[in-house]
Amino acid sequence: MDFHDSGDPIDILLVEDNPGDVRLTQEAFKAGKIRNNLYVVRDGVEALDFLYRKAPYETAPVPDLILLDLNLPKLDGREILEKIKSHDPIRRIPVVVLTTSKADEDVIRSYNLHANCFITKPIDLDEFFRVIRAIENFWLTVVKLPNQS
Repeated sequence: MDFHDSGDPIDILLVEDNPGDVRLTQEAFKAGKIRNNLYVVRDGVEALDFLYRKAPYETAPVPDLILLDLNLPKLDGREILEKIKSHDPIRRIPVVVLTTSKADEDVIRSYNLHANCFITKPIDLDEFFRVIRAIENFWLTVVKLPNQS
């Protein structure tokens, strides 16, 4: 059952510096059932430029969902999460922390910074695809996302 009722594609921002993880995520979403536009930025500064619509992202959409790695160059995911959740126009965007970290400290800090969920990236390829499909199923079909317009 698809609860996404507008028929428009979902805009997803992937904040990820690992090219292999970017490619796997792109392939997993392509194979999915939900129409989506997956935008990729590769570091923390670029992520904030996208979200604040600074050059070269002046026409970027406000994403419906953010997939955020914690370990990023220039500005790490924890700092990005803190800025997102303290900036009124974008604070309602759900943020899924998708990272290699299993550290309790990262889990606690992410939730303290108002992450919507914390997922440790699996190393196994099939498991990685299963996780992305689970994200798609939950966040893009079950959950009612806020209108970002």
